[in-house]
Amino acid sequence: MMNDISKTDPEIYDAIKKEGVRIRNGLELIPSENYVSKAVLQALGNFFNCKYSEGYPKRRYYGGNQFVDEVETLAIERAKKAFKVPHANVQPYSGSPANFAVYVATCSLGDTIMGHNLPDGGHLTHGWKASVTGQFFKSVMYHVKADGYLDLEEIRQLAENHKPKLIWVGATAYVREFPFEELGKIADDAGAYLAADIAHISGLVIAGVHKSPVPRAHIITTTTHKTLRGPRGGIIMVTQKGLDKDPDLADKIDRAVFPGLQGGPHDNQTAGIAVALGEAMKPEFKEYAEQIVKNSKALAKSLMNNGIKLVTDGTDNHMLLVDLTPFGKGNGIFVQEALEMANITVNKNTIPAEPSSPFYPSGIRLGTPAITTTGMKEKEMEKIGKWISDIIKEVKEFKLPDGKEERAIYLKKFKEFIIKNKKIESIKKEVIDLCKGFPLYPDLDILK
Repeated sequence: MMNDISKTDPEIYDAIKKEGVRIRNGLELIPSENYVSKAVLQALGNFFNCKYSEGYPKRRYYGGNQFVDEVETLAIERAKKAFKVPHANVQPYSGSPANFAVYVATCSLGDTIMGHNLPDGGHLTHGWKASVTGQFFKSVMYHVKADGYLDLEEIRQLAENHKPKLIWVGATAYVREFPFEELGKIADDAGAYLAADIAHISGLVIAGVHKSPVPRAHIITTTTHKTLRGPRGGIIMVTQKGLDKDPDLADKIDRAVFPGLQGGPHDNQTAGIAVALGEAMKPEFKEYAEQIVKNSKALAKSLMNNGIKLVTDGTDNHMLLVDLTPFGKGNGIFVQEALEMANITVNKNTIPAEPSSPFYPSGIRLGTPAITTTGMKEKEMEKIGKWISDIIKEVKEFKLPDGKEERAIYLKKFKEFIIKNKKIESIKKEVIDLCKGFPLYPDLDILK
């Protein structure tokens, strides 16, 4: 198929090939990214891309959906089995639409909701002011303590005072295990729904290397492309506790997804989700998930041994959050771009009590799912931690100017510096050499 596109659309083929070379020759450390299996890639690129299937299995608006029904039913049953829940909806296009469907199913406009503050590691869709979830609902944000752990006492007090309809647990940059038991009790005492957004940790939950929210939460949402190692998609699940609170909750979730927010599902995506869930229930996936956490802890140790500060001084999961304030505030952009010049991909990120802004934050976020997929282990993490530390120190003298116009000029000069920097160039060569020992997709023709 790639041979066909190389002839019919060489420009797109060239871009696809360049992306393949980029990921093969680099270290993907963004914790929300991963590499899917060849089987998932095949599930995404097939005839199911062509079908329209508004509705649910056996209840479609269009005809010709008998085989789509087979795929979606398999995906639903696998999700229920993998997470041990009585109900699953696999149609959300991604995580944010899945989360908004939860609001539609459980809240009315203006209801009070609670979520994890974005600069403290929370997600936009948990009520942050820039998101419609913080505009359509009365949003009360909770925070982490000075040590980076969730402030359970503050959460308890806020829930008691505000009596929210919905409380979110889950984050985009929280490196410790979530206290589902305590948050479940807080939600129960407030009469609220507890929605656990496990987008980052769903693969770890299935494998048993992170505790499950199922006994404590009413609703669970997840993306499918992070530690679950599937296509970009979403799942919403209702637990038995959720059905006990509201027997109609599963139907409300389904109606919120369709026809409330979406039209026809992406059936090729559903097929990919089904494949990924099937893979996640195999014994080798448990070993993989365990290695993700081992690698994350080993990378944390390497960074700290090389003088780099981490939020909470470590990690319980797949993710690390580097605090760059010892080198100045707002310099996450410098470290991200310098690392990318060395073929190491991370993302700039806010840290708790961020002294700068989300656009120029004082941290970087990194994780181990993708490099674990390639087969790397603790020995490689030690090297990677040293490279990251060296590059952080190489650009530590750069300080973010206050003025917007000054920043643009300064960042241009910074890019010129990292392009010519011999240390960064040397590390890039070492990164490429390391990646050659762990080739990604070795049997794909486009990368040969």
